[in-house]
Amino acid sequence: MNPQTIRSWYLVHKWTSLICTTFLLLLCVTGLPLIFYHEIDHLIGNSVDPPEMPGVTARANLDDIVNVAQARRPNEAVQFLFSDEDEPHAWWVRFGETVTSQETSTLSMFDARTGKFIYDYPVNEGIMPILWRLHVDMFAGLLGTLFLGAMGLLFLAAIISGIVLYAPFMRKLPFGSIRWERSRRTRWLDLHNLLGIVTVVWALVVGATGSINTLANPIFQQWQATELASMLAPYQGQVSSADSGTVEGVVKAAKAAEPDGELFFLAFPGNRFAGPQHYTAFMRGKTPLTSKLLKPVLIQATTAQVVDSRELPWYVTVLLLSQPLHFGDYGGLPLKLIWAFLDIITIIVLGSGLYLWKKKSAVSIEDQALAAVEQEDTFVLSPSSRKSSV
Repeated sequence: MNPQTIRSWYLVHKWTSLICTTFLLLLCVTGLPLIFYHEIDHLIGNSVDPPEMPGVTARANLDDIVNVAQARRPNEAVQFLFSDEDEPHAWWVRFGETVTSQETSTLSMFDARTGKFIYDYPVNEGIMPILWRLHVDMFAGLLGTLFLGAMGLLFLAAIISGIVLYAPFMRKLPFGSIRWERSRRTRWLDLHNLLGIVTVVWALVVGATGSINTLANPIFQQWQATELASMLAPYQGQVSSADSGTVEGVVKAAKAAEPDGELFFLAFPGNRFAGPQHYTAFMRGKTPLTSKLLKPVLIQATTAQVVDSRELPWYVTVLLLSQPLHFGDYGGLPLKLIWAFLDIITIIVLGSGLYLWKKKSAVSIEDQALAAVEQEDTFVLSPSSRKSSV
């Protein structure tokens, strides 16, 4: 690689790294506890598990659950009924001020075996929702989300340019070497580079999935405006009916239409994901992979007849697969622990990169790098390095 090419790649690496590092530190620090969102909720008492009932396989009637939920919240509207992989013996009922409201007013958990009310989840209370908002949009709404997505793209550019630069700057130094006899700054540089190259694949995966996840709202809005609108087009102009049919019958119809799937969530008539006289059942598979994929089934409320069912478009599928992968949700607690470990390493890489940049010498790092290559000396630069010099 000639010196001019190295200089060009380095400029890409330097500026993309400098721009995105502070925001990536925010994402890594807030993302660490979010990996264990469910476990932390239990630890601080925000979540309650359904009671142990060995040998009980019966399932409660869903209409009974919805009726009890509605009776508890007569001034709110039921929007969704959904399940959670972390709580296999529970059904959740989500309420809004109205059925079309985008804000959750109450989340109520019910025992899926007995139908008994268990507790109301404290919506938007405590530290976890704050960390979630910081991680997702920095309390700036869609603009904040898209901004973080742009930072994710810069992060990917920094990683890729760092990979290109790494090989020519590793001419004589064995992989994994840390020059303990040199200055503290050089030792940090070597450690920074080693940790950066070791975590490069994970950083690429998390950076790419994180950028995709920032497009969740536009993606679902596009699906609603196209695919869902097409499903509901034959029923446009209908007014909401007072008779919403039976939830149990609707779910049975959805399961009959998708015998290899199970209900993930049910959107009630009038909701933005359903029609004025139709439920939309979102069915998912039963394997670790297919459980992340959804298929909408449109069901007429009063007759419990399936009137349409379609595969989600590719861009929604990509989003659904990237969301759990971003937080390590595919392999239970062991994978979450691995994700947390790699997240901590990335925090060290980012923090040490800032330290190395602030302590840079008077001679520019580009000139040092080019001189090192021309002299076949050793110069180390990690894939996620943040402007550092020997």
